Amino acid sequence: MMPALALPATAAVGSIDAYIVAARQFSMLTRDEESRLASRYQDKNDLDAARQLIVSHLRLVVSIARGYLGYGLPHADLIQEGNIGLMKAVKRFDPTRGVRLVSFAIYLIKAEIQEYVVKNWRMLKVATTKGQRKLFFNLRSMKDNSSSLGCQQTARIAAILNVRPEEVTEMDTRLSGHDLALDGDSEDDEAFAPSAYLCDNSREPVHVLEGRVRERLQTEGLQRALALLDPRSRRIIEARWLMDEKPATLHDLAAEFGVSAERIRQVEVKAMRNMRTSLESLPA
Repeated sequence: MMPALALPATAAVGSIDAYIVAARQFSMLTRDEESRLASRYQDKNDLDAARQLIVSHLRLVVSIARGYLGYGLPHADLIQEGNIGLMKAVKRFDPTRGVRLVSFAIYLIKAEIQEYVVKNWRMLKVATTKGQRKLFFNLRSMKDNSSSLGCQQTARIAAILNVRPEEVTEMDTRLSGHDLALDGDSEDDEAFAPSAYLCDNSREPVHVLEGRVRERLQTEGLQRALALLDPRSRRIIEARWLMDEKPATLHDLAAEFGVSAERIRQVEVKAMRNMRTSLESLPA
C-alpha cells in the first residue's frame, strides 16, 4: 500500500492551481538521497521513504499532464492519473540498476495518463491497438494543418510512425469526427437527435403484448370469417390464399368443382368481400 500524499497547507482543497504551486515547493532529490530512500522502501518497507520519493516528483507529473490538456479533459484528473503512474514507478524502482527514478517514472506516468485519455476522451474507443495509440497521440501534432491528409503527407506520417497508410487515414477520420449528444438540444423542438431513431420501441413490453393480442385476434378472426363461409367458398379461399405450398389456380379449382374458371373467380371475390366485412368488425 502506497502512502498518502501530504501537501503543504497552501494547497487549498479543490484548487488545482494551489496544488501545482504546492507540488513545486518540494525540492528534487540528489542521486544519493534518491538511492537511499529507495533502498529503505525496498528493504524495510519504509512508507515515509516512499512518500518522499513520490512528493519530490509531483512536479514531473504536473509537467507531463500539461501536455495532454489538448484533449479537453480536466487537468486535475490528468494529474491524478499521472500520480498513479508515479506511485507504480516508485513501487517498482530498483536503485541498483543505476537509473534515476525520473527516467523510469516518465514511461509509467505517460502510460497511465494515455490510458485515461483513450478511455474518456470519447464514448467510443478510438485507439485500441499499439499502432492506433501511437497515431492517436502523435497524428495531430504531425499534420501540416487542420485539413484532411493528402497522399504524400499520409505516407510520410506512416513511415515515421511505422504504421500502414490506411491506419493513418482511418485515425485522421476518427479524430476529425465530433461527438453527438444522444438527446440533442431539448430547447429545440425541431432537433432530430439520435434518441429519436436509435431506440427500438417495438421491443418495449407494452408493444410486445399489444402485438401478441393483435396477432391472436387476427388469427381467431380469420378462423371465424372462414367458418361463416359455405364449404365451397371456404375451399376456394384456402386453396387460393392459405396454402403453404403452391396455391391452386382458378382452372385447377374449376376442374375440381366442374364449373368455369370465371365462376370460381366470382365465388372467390364474394367470399373475400364477406371475410373482409367480418375482419373489420374485430376490435382495434
